[in-house]
Parts: sequence; C-alpha cells; structure tokens
Amino acid sequence: MSKAAQLDRDAVRIGDLVIGDGLPVVVIGGQDARWLRLRGDGGPPGDGAETARDTPADSSGDGAVAEARARWTGPLLVEPATVADLAAVARHADGVVVGAAWAGDPDLVRAAARLGLPVVLQRGIVPSGRTATLEEWLAAADDCAAEGNEAVVLCESGGRGEPEDAAPDLGLMRAARERTGRPVLAGLGGDGGLADAAVAAGADGLLVGPGAPEEALAAAREAATVMAALVRPDDPETLDAARAAIDRVDAALATLLERRAALAGRIQRLKPVGGFRGRDMDRERRLVAAMARRAPSLGAGLLAPIMNAVIEAGLRLSEERRDGEERR
Repeated sequence: MSKAAQLDRDAVRIGDLVIGDGLPVVVIGGQDARWLRLRGDGGPPGDGAETARDTPADSSGDGAVAEARARWTGPLLVEPATVADLAAVARHADGVVVGAAWAGDPDLVRAAARLGLPVVLQRGIVPSGRTATLEEWLAAADDCAAEGNEAVVLCESGGRGEPEDAAPDLGLMRAARERTGRPVLAGLGGDGGLADAAVAAGADGLLVGPGAPEEALAAAREAATVMAALVRPDDPETLDAARAAIDRVDAALATLLERRAALAGRIQRLKPVGGFRGRDMDRERRLVAAMARRAPSLGAGLLAPIMNAVIEAGLRLSEERRDGEERR
C-alpha cells in the first residue's frame, strides 16, 4: 500500500474536516459536518443540517442536494436513495454515505466508491435481511478499496436502515477499528445517551440522526469535548489545533473540579470537624503523592500547590454555602 493510500485509510478528509485516530472527535449532523439523507418514496429528505420539514420535498436528488449545499458551506455528506442520486452527490457533496440498506449490495457500494468522494460506510443489511457480520462489513470496505478509494469511514449504527432507530454495537465498532485502522463513527440516531460510551469505546466521530432533538446534539458535543479529552490522546500539529486540544482538556478539568467540589462539600457535612480546622494534612500529602504517580512530569513539587488551591477553593465554597444556609 502506498504512503498516500495509508494516509487515506488512517485519516479521512471530508471537505475541511479530517476524521481519524489521534484527531478530535467529530460530530456529524451537528457542529462539524452536515448530512442529507435522500428518500426514494417521494417524501422529504432527512437533513442533518435542519429538520425534515425545513427541507424541500425533492427526492430526485439534485434539487435537494443543491439546496443543502447552498444552506451550508461546511462539509456536506449525502446518503443517496438510489443509484440515480449519485450524479447529484458527485456535483454537490463532499462525501457519500452508504446507508445500511445499500451496504449489503457490492455493486452499489462500488458505484458509490467510484465517485472518488470519501465514503461513510454503515454496517449493512445483507440480502437475506439480517445485519452484516464484521467480516461482511469489512468486505464492503474492501470493495471500495478495489475501486481505488481508500477514503472509507466505517459507521456502526446497529445495521439498521433508519439511523434515528440506531443501536450501535460499540464492541463491533472497536473491533472494526482494530482490524482495519480505518476511522470509525458511532451512529447515535436521536438518542445521545450512548455518546460518552461511544467515545470511550474509540469512536472517531458521532453521527447524529436527522431531526435529532437538541438534547442529543448537546450530549454528542459534550462527549466529543469532555469525554474525548479524558480518553483520547491528541497529537496537534498547529498552534490552533494545540489550543483547541487545551480547550477540551480545560473543559474536562472544569467538569471534574465541579464534581470534586460537590463531593468535598458532602465530606464537610459528614466530618465531625469541618472547614479549614478539619484539614487532614497527612491525607493531602498522600493524595499528592498518588497523583504524582499519574502525572510524573509534574511531580509532587508542582502538584502540591495546585491541589492546595483546589482544596482551599472547595473549603471556601463549603463555608459560603453553610453560612448561606444558616442565614436562611
């Protein structure tokens, strides 16, 4: 495999968005990219940029895709309903989504790959009606590669044709990444409840279903920011990318500090002597030593003043709340 092909396999560029290991977790259908899902039944397409009712009722392809392109200048992915839609996808989209109903048909997969656009390949439904196995899913990715298109992103949505009903198999998603090295997405449908788990399982991105409620999008954004900072190593190559990575770590740090403050307040209510008078300096030294083993580059010397400030902030907050309760 050439170096260029290997780069396409490991990190796939869709418009100005790059998806891959060591890169930020993306939210497709949200802040990072939009996607349009064409329908072949004459009804309106589902649009990850807006709700279905805001999209022109054009299932022929070109008008709907052109309209979506006009509304959104960022990365646009389109899931065609039929082979006839591929020409419109090629004219207007930055990537093509091969939905579950298509993914079990090698001829359709190959036709999508021949567009030369990045392919988001859902785990499909085979002709017998069952969901594809891992081997069958990866074979479909190989069909794309056989057409000279290595820019494939694997999407696990439970093998269902309707992404809003998605129930992704996160273990299978992780196995697909480990086997192929390709980027993987978790299809959340309209439920953000699995967003954190998907990121923790190694998802490079989250696909939010058409018309998903704002709560699902918010959960996906939070997982891509906070959970990713906790479990995903970053390797930024530019100043802006490094600052963005710092922002994600700071968001996770703020979330943990808020949780720590709440737990510290509970401890103050349980201790016989609370507040600054009840500080246990031996325990604090043990705490710093334990943290130093996890952060050896900082060491106990640098961590001690940081943790002292954190502990004192928690104690002051606890006293302020206690004083407020007493005044009431």
